[in-house]
Amino acid sequence: MNATAKKLALAFGMLVLVTSCATTSNTSTQTQQSVNVTQVSNSEKVSGIKIDGSSTVYPITEAIANQLQQTKQQYKGQVAVNFSGTSGGFKKFCANQTDISNASRPILTAEIEACSKNGVKFIELPIAYDALTIAVHKDNTWAKDITVAELKKIWEPSAQGKITRWNQVRASWPDQPLNLYGAGNQSGTFDYFTEAIVGKTRSSRTDYTASEDDTTLVRGVAKDRNALGYFGLAYYQDNTNQLKALAVDNGQGAVLPSVNTVKDAKYQPLSRPLFIYVNAQSVQNKAELKEFIDYYLKYAQFTATSVGYVPLPSEVYELDKARFKAGKSGTLFAGKEQINLTISELLRKEE
Repeated sequence: MNATAKKLALAFGMLVLVTSCATTSNTSTQTQQSVNVTQVSNSEKVSGIKIDGSSTVYPITEAIANQLQQTKQQYKGQVAVNFSGTSGGFKKFCANQTDISNASRPILTAEIEACSKNGVKFIELPIAYDALTIAVHKDNTWAKDITVAELKKIWEPSAQGKITRWNQVRASWPDQPLNLYGAGNQSGTFDYFTEAIVGKTRSSRTDYTASEDDTTLVRGVAKDRNALGYFGLAYYQDNTNQLKALAVDNGQGAVLPSVNTVKDAKYQPLSRPLFIYVNAQSVQNKAELKEFIDYYLKYAQFTATSVGYVPLPSEVYELDKARFKAGKSGTLFAGKEQINLTISELLRKEE
């Protein structure tokens, strides 16, 4: 059993216990993967809940879907969880092809306009925090930290074909190939990383191994002693036996990604909120979707922790529940990336 499976098994076991107690007291590159938790094959038409989008958010949503269907035998909904990247997911969502879009960044202006054009109203629900992790092979002995300026030097478009060896980034590092692994251009991680590091969304060199599938990136870095890559914290934490995280220095000292450094707003600028976007009309038409979201928001805090992300304060989940119950549509983020947004700042936005 791999680490993810163990985490999900533990999460499920704890969730059964929590549910029981409550009852007693109250009576590639550019790859798309899918898990159909009701065992629906990719070739079948899924008439239930359709979910697509971010591979970063995918582990949380997949775990929630599995938990719901295993703990509530009376739940009749079919849930198909896929990922094609945040941007890819929004294309489907705004074309009215999915009920939920997992997103590792807020919805952007062009996507809002596409949704509006197709009459798609959405409910925006933050569900966790992530720390984008800069990772190298476990046997990398020379790199322990990296500055934001060095990351920009590596990833900016002008670096293409030029910054190709480790010692070009820092003179004390060896004269060895620098092999890069990062998010594909349909990924919200790509959008966020380029804005936070390069200073302009979608501005990046292209001569690297790219994928919307974080697992593909993990495997690449784990097999390549000269690799450097970036992906979500959960994927790093699930593979610490194969990878090493670099502390990131934004000018105030090198900081490793962790639950505590995200909560304390020390791991900047690579901390970011994660979301689900719900089709408001689908909620009206599908009772099983309302039940799914109610369940999601009830257990998101616990599940986010169990799969390796940073839970939000309980107040945010209560605000999510109120927004969802009221059917309040729209975004709090003005169609833009939100860099250096802390959990406390997110809470103020929610209020």
